[in-house]
Amino acid sequence: MTFAAFSLRSFAVAATFATVAASASALTLPTESLQANSVQAFSEKALKQNKLLGIEVTPLGNATATATTGAYNLPVTSISVNSSLKVTSGAAVGSALEISRLNDDLVKVGITLANFKINFETHQVLADVTPFGGVTVPQQAVYTFNEATPLNLKYKFPLTITGTQLLDKLFLTPAGIAALTSALELPEFAPDLLVKTDFGTIGIEVKVGLRKPVSTRPYVPAN
Repeated sequence: MTFAAFSLRSFAVAATFATVAASASALTLPTESLQANSVQAFSEKALKQNKLLGIEVTPLGNATATATTGAYNLPVTSISVNSSLKVTSGAAVGSALEISRLNDDLVKVGITLANFKINFETHQVLADVTPFGGVTVPQQAVYTFNEATPLNLKYKFPLTITGTQLLDKLFLTPAGIAALTSALELPEFAPDLLVKTDFGTIGIEVKVGLRKPVSTRPYVPAN
């Protein structure tokens, strides 16, 4: 791609953000071709807990493991902003994490969390939740979170838009605990352990910089 083409593309993206700022309505912006990523990093406590329970996490679809143990990159495919350029939600469609273990009969059991969405208004992480061999529950609230740092989009006409944020205090919702406990066939003490566990952080970075477009097709687990 030539510099002229890159500049034109960047200008178009920047202009879109500028238009939103002047608009009275919200807008969802595609980011599959931009440098927009979210990294879920499991806490040390969560990693030890996974080891105790024999749980493994496998990235699928757009998701990839990072160089840091227990951290996974989930490319952001869209963000929704309001007229004040405040981000109301972000999506990582096409990314999935398979969470599995061997049960007492040494049979692999588990659950797939896919097509993540961060809702900044309810402070929840949502995902399509599919137990192995089961029925998908679309966009179930899996985690709650705290905004450790606010996401401020820094805009400089015409080429530069950047935004970073850190979400912490990731705790499973009651529905998330129930889904994991059932699908993973966890022991009776597990729910009391899960409800107290801070599962880590989600780091978000968005900037105007092109990448090979990631898939925006929702990830569907193989049955």
